[in-house]
Amino acid sequence: MKLTEKTFPALRHRNFRLFWSGQCISLIGTWMQNVGQAWLVLQLTRSAWLLGVVSALQFAPMFFFALFAGVIIDRYPKRKILIITQSILMLQAFVLAALVWAGAIRYWQIVVLAVILGLVTTIDHPTRQAYVVEMVGKTDLMNAIALNSSIFNAARVVGPALAGILMTFLSLWVSFLVNGLSFIAVLVGLTLISDPPRIPRAGRRAPVLAEVKEGLRFARGSQSIASTLLLMAVVSIFGVNFNVLVPVFAQGALGQSAGGYGFLVSSLGLGALAGAVTLAAASRSGPKTGFLRTAALALGIMLILLGLQKSYWVSLVLLALAGWAMIVFNASANTSLQISTPDHLRGRVMSLFSLVFVGFSPFGSLYAGGLARLLGAGPTFVLSGAIVVVLLAAVSRGRSAGKRSASQS
Repeated sequence: MKLTEKTFPALRHRNFRLFWSGQCISLIGTWMQNVGQAWLVLQLTRSAWLLGVVSALQFAPMFFFALFAGVIIDRYPKRKILIITQSILMLQAFVLAALVWAGAIRYWQIVVLAVILGLVTTIDHPTRQAYVVEMVGKTDLMNAIALNSSIFNAARVVGPALAGILMTFLSLWVSFLVNGLSFIAVLVGLTLISDPPRIPRAGRRAPVLAEVKEGLRFARGSQSIASTLLLMAVVSIFGVNFNVLVPVFAQGALGQSAGGYGFLVSSLGLGALAGAVTLAAASRSGPKTGFLRTAALALGIMLILLGLQKSYWVSLVLLALAGWAMIVFNASANTSLQISTPDHLRGRVMSLFSLVFVGFSPFGSLYAGGLARLLGAGPTFVLSGAIVVVLLAAVSRGRSAGKRSASQS
């Protein structure tokens, strides 16, 4: 067996290799657009609050529709769903590029495109998460999730840096154009994947609301799933508002231009990539629930230290450490949820994963944008880190009390 297959056994599966290779290219474009969109909003409005509004509206559809998306994912072939969603996302990037190139872009247009992006992502994100196990099986699932996290965060390193270079030496619209073109790679990979025959579910389908309730009952009845989702909610709302705070922090506290901002985001991604690679190498030992609390604690501490900084270079290091903690927490939560979930409920549980980690982001974006407007990005980082640490202690204490009550009964 090749060394790469020993270390990364998920790559033994042809379908996963095709999917993973396409994502390697497409995700770079996605991060280029993320960075470019935030910088564009600040150029047009010079408002941290309005940047937070765009971010909130982009993630709001996940909050309202994720549970219904889970039913769709469990009912229909996931590969076909992804071909449709990725095609729409490609078109959205081209429209944004054309508007900026023509000099016709307005704030309201960014808002509309962000809402469209959010609606499509509501289905696309949990579908991609749930599709992994169909390509590799449960034995190699943790390795596959870690590999997906690796390329996501490698793209977080390359994409923002490349976007910063393009924005500095060419033009902002080029970043959006490159993102649109990058979807070709993932669409080709999805087209070449050969799915096993789909086994239809026996009996008549239940009403949509009944299937939604079934998924909620399962998640609520599982202590491991419920506690994991609760920890994710804390981190999602207060701990990972980098898309709102980093550009404001770069401009204000650190006095950086577009290039410096791009490298700050890349540093966050570099740390996240290191965390993903660490998990991939350790994946044979299975998920460790202790990683969730340890990583969340480390993230809170890094946010506090970051908010106290005036040094650009120290901020780069702290963002890298925050990225490491963030991805260790996220990938461990993803793996724990999937291993604990039966196949016929996977779409609904992963929609809960997307709801909590992505759908709760509007609340975090509005909180971060509003507080940064009043206090500045630095104090907002400090307060956010403190909230994560305090609420993490409360959640952990409640979980320990629940275990003691269960053992006594």
